[in-house]
Parts: sequence; structure tokens; C-alpha cells
Amino acid sequence: MFTVEIEAGPPLVANAGVGVHGINTAVDVFRLPDLWQLHLYSYHAAFVADGIRHDLRPGTVSLVPPGTKVEFRYRGRSEHLYVHFAMPGRRAPFVGDAGPELPILRELLLDAVASFPTSPNRSAAAVWAALWRVSDLADAGTAAPRNPVVAAVVRRIEEHLAEPLVVAELARFAGVSHNQLTRLFHEHVGDTVVGYIASRRMAHALHLLQASTLSVTAIAASVGIPDLQAFNKTCRKAFGASPRALRQSRQDRRRSTNQSSRNP
Repeated sequence: MFTVEIEAGPPLVANAGVGVHGINTAVDVFRLPDLWQLHLYSYHAAFVADGIRHDLRPGTVSLVPPGTKVEFRYRGRSEHLYVHFAMPGRRAPFVGDAGPELPILRELLLDAVASFPTSPNRSAAAVWAALWRVSDLADAGTAAPRNPVVAAVVRRIEEHLAEPLVVAELARFAGVSHNQLTRLFHEHVGDTVVGYIASRRMAHALHLLQASTLSVTAIAASVGIPDLQAFNKTCRKAFGASPRALRQSRQDRRRSTNQSSRNP
């Protein structure tokens, strides 16, 4: 499980750059007592972290926690993008193939490197974005691999919640049959496609009802249920209350909390 506290905020970047190794020595052994190491490699080499050997190749990414002893065995001139940063949290070293995330990770780390000398806040933001993507790669290594068809359809759903979503059209988008998409969703999500769409719409609606001042009409439209009667019925089924009641309950809790803070 990836336990770097990336939700706490961006990291404190100590340095970022392009590391060039393997010129004067074929082996490097070192550790950074207080800093994390994030590397994106463009070469083949052997890498040992916490006594475990890994084979590096172009497109490999590694994330190593503070205090970890690492050893690199190069095969000639070797370049990688690196970031050394401070951040709460702990995990075992992660080494894995960036896969389809490679182009985005590369651009984020190049941005971090280029902006670090003059705009450390921008550099930290780029590293933070990269860490979220590496966290997905790391967590995927401890769970069942996510099916690419399911991942593509889930992304499509999340990007188009405000629009009509039809299972047959989603299946065509993913290049599979209706039955195959249904089976894959049961296997990898534990829900039907229709059920997943409904739950995501209601989760989004509840957030907007309780955290924003958008009108109920606007919220209903934003989650693809523009008919207010249907939206009201769906909210009652999902949460046992009308949209206005859900909003009012949140306002009541806020008012109670504010009064308690003023009267300790």
C-alpha cells in the first residue's frame, strides 16, 4: 500500500535534475537519510534497494523512502530524471514499469527539473502530480491488475456524467460487446455499469448539495438527471431524503458547529 502522505499537500523539493552516471565508475552505493528519491530511467542497469535486486530499463520508475541504502550497477553512460524531496509517510521501495503513464511522468518531471531553480512552488506542484500517478502504479502492484477496458470506460463515465450514458454506446467506445463489458464490470468493479453510473452521479450530487451553493436545478443537470422530479426521486432512493433536505441538514450541522465553537 502506497502510504506517502500525498493528500497532505505538495512535497518540499530539495533538488531536481538530470543525473548522469556510469562514466567514471560502474557502481554507486549511497543513501539519503532524510529525503525521498523519485527516479525515471532511460537506461538498462541493475538496482538494489533494501537488499532486493531490480532490473532497470528505459521507462522504469522508482520511488525510494528516506534512509534506504541503494546500489546502482551501470552498463556505461546512464541518464535519469531525479527528484529528491521531503514528505511525511513511509513505504517499501517501489520499482516498476511506468507503462502508459511514461509520457506524462516524463513531462511532469522535466517541468519539475526546469522550474526548480526559479520557481520551486511550480516544481513541487509538478512532483506532486507525478506522485499521484506513481501511487496508482504502486498500488496496482498490490492488487489485481485493472482491466484496460474497465479503466477506459470508467474514465469515459467520469468525464461525461452530465450527459446521457448508455451501456451499449460505452461498449462500442471500448471495442467490446455489451455482454463482455457487463461481465468485466462485475469482475473488476463488483457492480453493473448502470449501477456504477448511478452511484457516481449520486456521490457527485451529494458533494455539490452539501459543499456548494449551486442551485438544485444546476446540480441535477451536472450529474445527468436534468428532470427535477427524477432527481428528487433518485436522491430519496439513494439517501432517504430530498435534495433540499440533504442541503439543509449540512447547513444545520455547520450552524451547530459554529455555535459550539463560540460557546465552549
